[in-house]
Amino acid sequence: MRYSDFKVPHVFIFLFWIILFCSALSYIIPSGSFEREKRVINKIEQNMVVPGSYSEIPKHVSVKGVIIGENRSGYAAPNSMFSVLTSIPRGLAQSATLIFFIFILGAVFSLIVETKTIHAFLSELIRRFNNYPTVLFFLIYLTISTGSAFMGIYIELLPLIPILMLLGEQNGYDRMFGFALGVVPVYVGWSTATTNPFTVQIAQQIAELPIGSGMGLRFVIFGLGILIGFTYIMRYGYRVKKKKATLTETGQEGAEAPVREIEHEDLTKKHVAILIVLLIGYAIILGSVQFMGWGLVEMSAGFLAIGIAVIFISGWSGDKAMEIFSNGLKSMIIPALIVGVARGISVVMIDSQIMDSILYYFSNVLASQSKSVAVSGMLVFQSFLNFFIPSASGQALVSMPLMTPLSDLLGFSRQIAVLAYVFGDGFSNIVIPTNGILMAMLGIGKIAFEKWLKFVFPLFVILMGLALITIILSVYIGYE
Repeated sequence: MRYSDFKVPHVFIFLFWIILFCSALSYIIPSGSFEREKRVINKIEQNMVVPGSYSEIPKHVSVKGVIIGENRSGYAAPNSMFSVLTSIPRGLAQSATLIFFIFILGAVFSLIVETKTIHAFLSELIRRFNNYPTVLFFLIYLTISTGSAFMGIYIELLPLIPILMLLGEQNGYDRMFGFALGVVPVYVGWSTATTNPFTVQIAQQIAELPIGSGMGLRFVIFGLGILIGFTYIMRYGYRVKKKKATLTETGQEGAEAPVREIEHEDLTKKHVAILIVLLIGYAIILGSVQFMGWGLVEMSAGFLAIGIAVIFISGWSGDKAMEIFSNGLKSMIIPALIVGVARGISVVMIDSQIMDSILYYFSNVLASQSKSVAVSGMLVFQSFLNFFIPSASGQALVSMPLMTPLSDLLGFSRQIAVLAYVFGDGFSNIVIPTNGILMAMLGIGKIAFEKWLKFVFPLFVILMGLALITIILSVYIGYE
């Protein structure tokens, strides 16, 4: 079979294979654990890894254990065949709040889309920027990147993806162009984390650094990341248009699917009212996340309130409103379930107690290297760890208590350990299939994972190269 014939299977099958692989690792990798201590981070009590406290745990393997599982005091148990199956519903249960949030987002934005407000607003933007579409794309890209880098906006952008894809097609590009216009800036912003409260602020508190310190270098990389990502997308768009022009000239224009357009819609007072409600509601939600500590439950309630306001402004009957709301819920079934299934990967690794072992062995290897090699290894390690712990805050709580003393041991600033975490957690998010939000985005955009990987992998290599150069340079400039 040729490489070009290879196709990644359905996302659920793909994730299940990864669960099986991680379960098989539980029979190979020694089990072990670090001691944990409770500390208060961002006013929340968290269990922190205690450096130097790792101890290996003997495994108990039996026929019964392999089939249905068997626990014995003082022993770790590899994953059983039955636990592989239970990891999926348990992952769904552990992700319940996030899954509900995705459902609510989809349902509420289904109401908004049905009012034609977004279509009317985009029609107006297209009219005003008709001769300057690149300016419009850059403003969208810059806004999304800034929100992600400074405020940690991430999952909130899920419902905008279909609209951006439609906007790309409206301007003569393909679906991938519009999808990338929504997804790439999210991860570029998240990865540079100028003041991201969900990554750099948590890591700095764990590393006992002043919150917001070291922002200058991160801001420079944020600017470079914006230029690199936007240029990459526009170069791709140029190739798309060039290909379409060639097909037209050779009489093969029928080989491409008809270009969809955003249907023209006049901007009315009702649209303006709904847009104001959406913007004010969105601002309140984001502000509450930053300053009042709102989580997914409160955010879900906030979006639900926006949905109720939209129903009243639209003047729909209750039955019509609930029909639209239900259709929105249905459209989110696959993306929402992907998040829960992906969580099953960490479930099997935690159950078999191999997560801490992976962390322990990698940290030992890094401790014996030179500064440049060690700091590069920290970046690679954080990227690798992100495959198994795609939660940014979860990865910080697991790795930073070990990376912090490691940076002390190697003689470079703790700020560099934070930078390695931020880059490693961030840039790899754009390519790892265990990232539930990425998989949800792909599900919403109806983009196959292998197609996305083919498109974005060169950009991932470029951004990781930027991260590697930056983190090595930070050692020699004494980054604090």
